[in-house]
Amino acid sequence: MDKPAFRATQRAVKRIAAALAALTLVTGFAANSAAADERFVMVSHGSDSNVWWNTVKNGMRDASEDFNVPVDYRNPPSGDTGDMVRILEQAAARNYSGVITTVPNFDMIQKGLTGVKAKHIPLVTINGGPESGMKLGALMHIGQPEYDAGKAAGERAKAAGIHEFLCVNHGADIQALWDRCKGFADAIGVDYKKATMDSGEDPTVIESKVAAYLRSHPTTQAILALGPDQATGVLRGVKDAGLSGKIYVATFDLSPDILKAIQAGQIAFAIDQQPYLQGYLSVAAMAIAIRDKTNDSARIVAALREDKKVAARLAKYDLKPVYTGSTVSSGPSFVTKDNLAPVQKYAGSYR
Repeated sequence: MDKPAFRATQRAVKRIAAALAALTLVTGFAANSAAADERFVMVSHGSDSNVWWNTVKNGMRDASEDFNVPVDYRNPPSGDTGDMVRILEQAAARNYSGVITTVPNFDMIQKGLTGVKAKHIPLVTINGGPESGMKLGALMHIGQPEYDAGKAAGERAKAAGIHEFLCVNHGADIQALWDRCKGFADAIGVDYKKATMDSGEDPTVIESKVAAYLRSHPTTQAILALGPDQATGVLRGVKDAGLSGKIYVATFDLSPDILKAIQAGQIAFAIDQQPYLQGYLSVAAMAIAIRDKTNDSARIVAALREDKKVAARLAKYDLKPVYTGSTVSSGPSFVTKDNLAPVQKYAGSYR
C-alpha cells in the first residue's frame, strides 16, 4: 500500500473509532438516564395531623438515600379515603416507576389503582391488610396483620382478667382498625361492634367521649386505643371520669408520650408495628424489583435479607422484621415496662 493510501486508511480508522466512542458515550448516558429517571410515590391514608406517619416517612427517606431513588410522599390532608383515591389516580397519570400505598378500604383503593394496573406500574402495599395487597396484585406487602395483633393484645388483657372493654376507633372507614377491635374482642369473648366507639381523630373530642362513656358504662374494665394521639385523649378521659389507675388501658403504636405513660403505669402495653420498616422496606423492595427486573417476591425477600445497607439500618434502630413469602410482617411486638429501654431512644422518629 502506498503512503497516501495508508494515511487515508489511518484517517478512516480514526473516524470509525471516534464514532464508536461517541456511540458508547451516548449509549452509556441513555442507560444512566433511565436509572436517574426512576421515581416512586408513597401514598398513605394518614392525615396531616397524625404524627405517627413521620416514622414511616423517615424510613422512606432513608431507603431513598440508600437505594438512590427519589420518592414522593402524598396523603389526603384530612385523611379522607376519597381524596386518597384521587391521589392514586394522579400517580398513574404522572407515570411513576413504582407506587407504594396503604389500603384503608379495599374497594375504594382498588378503584383508585385502575390506572396504575392498566399501565403495569409495579405496586407494593404497606401498613394493614396483607390479604388486600395480594388481591391487588402487589409485588409485596410490608405491614402488620391487624386482626392477629388485636387478638394477641386481647389475650394479654384476658390474662389480666379483662372481660369488658371499649375500643376507641378513630377511623371508621379504615378496615384495619376494625380488624384490631375485632381481634381484641374475639380474644376476650365479646361482640366487637357493641364494644366499639366511632371517636374521630381529635384527642380533645376523644377525651370528652371517653369520660361520658365511662360514666354511663360503669362496668367497663379496659379501653383499647388504636393510635398514640388517641391514647392521649383516652388517658385524659379516664382522668376526667375519676378512674385513673382503675381502667386497664392499652394502645396500638408508639410515641414519646406513650412510653412515659407506660413507665408511669397508666398504660399496660403498646403494640409496636415498627412503622419505620413499612417506609424503608417498601422502597427498598421496589428498588430491588426494578433493579433486578423481577416480580418474584421470594427473590426480592432474599435480596432484602442479604443487603448490607438494609442490615445496617435494622441493626442501628433494633428493628426485627419477619419475612414470610410475599409479605414482611413489621409487627406486632409489645412494649411494656420491662422492655422500654431499647425503644425510648428512637420513639417517634425511628420506632
